[in-house]
Amino acid sequence: MARYRAALETERPREELFTYLSDFSTTREWDPGVVSAERVNGSPVQEGAEFRLVAEFLGRRTPITYRIIEYDPPHAVTFLGENSRVTSRDRITFETLGGGTRITYDAALELKGALKIADPLLGLAFKRVGDRALGGLRRKLASSG
Repeated sequence: MARYRAALETERPREELFTYLSDFSTTREWDPGVVSAERVNGSPVQEGAEFRLVAEFLGRRTPITYRIIEYDPPHAVTFLGENSRVTSRDRITFETLGGGTRITYDAALELKGALKIADPLLGLAFKRVGDRALGGLRRKLASSG
């Protein structure tokens, strides 16, 4: 299993950030590895809501469906993503910090079936992908008004 954990601090209010990041269809706005992202059936953002993403990872475009499995506004949201090759668990927490917010992103990616043999190599690639996404989120939050 590959794991990525990182935090960033911003002056934006926790409630605003929770609303924005809980709608996983926004990932295409800040994660350069996401080719497309949409909310399934326009369902409300809450526990059970689903999102279809296409991510570019290791040179391949991979569709993955995420579902919110924890929804605790404005403290935390957890997504469980899955396709035939991988399972991803992404938990985002929000902590008030002075006049702003600390966002902590904790993601775990696990290969399925015979692909599990490549799990040790997955960690390095996953760190690069996570760092690019975190950089994209930092830029998006700095540029949005």
